[in-house]
Amino acid sequence: MERIHYAGGVLLTGSDIAGAIVDYAAALAARRTAASVDIPVRAADGRTTRAHMLIGPSSQLVTEPIESDLDELVDEDLVRALRIAITALENTRPVIGATGPDDLIDDGDTDALAWPPIN
Repeated sequence: MERIHYAGGVLLTGSDIAGAIVDYAAALAARRTAASVDIPVRAADGRTTRAHMLIGPSSQLVTEPIESDLDELVDEDLVRALRIAITALENTRPVIGATGPDDLIDDGDTDALAWPPIN
């Protein structure tokens, strides 16, 4: 499990999820864009709930591993989608004067661009 320090608060989620979120935030920042992401988190009472995050160039995320008696949160589909979006961001380049996702040039083999945001 990892704590994500975000927007003055703390979110507790799975280690793979936290790592993918930080990597996605870095890829978004490199493209000077933002996206919203919905992730599973542990509430203070231990139950699983969801958090909706806006991440982008100004996001300041810090993660830290923690030991917990709670089960690790796992969302393989979410982590896979984030990794695909990261690859898509890395394989696209903006066009001078671009105003939106239709102005991106796809340089890779991936089927998905990071537009619209992952929810």
